[in-house]
Amino acid sequence: MADHPKVKDYMTTEVNTVSPEDKVRDVIKLIKKTGHDGFPVVSENRVIGYISAADMLEKGFDEKVSEIMSRDMLVADTDMDMSDVARVIFRSGKSKLPVVDSNEHLRGIITNTDVIRSHIERTSPQKVWTLKKTLEAIHNVHVDVIRETVNINELIPTQSKVYADELDGRIYELRKGLAEPIVVIKKTNKLILVDGHHRVVAAKKLGINNMDAYVIPLGDEVHLGLEKTAASSGLHTLSDIKILDYAKHPLIEVTKRLKKNDENGLADVNQHESHDQ
Repeated sequence: MADHPKVKDYMTTEVNTVSPEDKVRDVIKLIKKTGHDGFPVVSENRVIGYISAADMLEKGFDEKVSEIMSRDMLVADTDMDMSDVARVIFRSGKSKLPVVDSNEHLRGIITNTDVIRSHIERTSPQKVWTLKKTLEAIHNVHVDVIRETVNINELIPTQSKVYADELDGRIYELRKGLAEPIVVIKKTNKLILVDGHHRVVAAKKLGINNMDAYVIPLGDEVHLGLEKTAASSGLHTLSDIKILDYAKHPLIEVTKRLKKNDENGLADVNQHESHDQ
């Protein structure tokens, strides 16, 4: 399994769906048959909404799905990192997300159980040991790992963005003393942050200057791709890292696009019906 598992690695492709023309009684039968508590609403293989058991409370058996389904939904795409899906599922309280392509066609569904499975199945050993072996194999050098405290203000980041919601979680962990060590590559005049960007930004916000770290010393003759990428991306200090608000998360942006397209389609239908009358 890859270091960054994707939605396509864990999603279910055989998905139970309902039509906007189906009635509440039809959905109830499907819930009893499958044991699922909700389904994507699909028209011509395009996801136009989602209906859950909660949506049908106090609704008549003959009411159409199109009249009560939720259009304000979260969706994922096949190439999204499972870590991003986990963040949104657990922050939003959703239990599952339809997976769609660029044309809003249904490709599968991803659930909170899939998220848990992806984390359990992640490869070991830990990132620092994987990094050690990778560096040794690529650069033909022996690499040591030492545990020491580093000044975060000297760190050069290699990740351009962090998410505000996860940052809140890291701040809480730091206050409780629960944060894991960060991973740093040390050169003569450089401390390159490899893993732990959310933890470091959280520490900076809390006024914490020193953090526990796994440090890998490397000679200056070893040229790292991530070091070059960071420089070309204008990453020199922690202040260069952008904090993205939850509402700007890629999954939310896809949801807004789907909702807008669906509303435009309804407007066209309404306009056509008004001309026919």
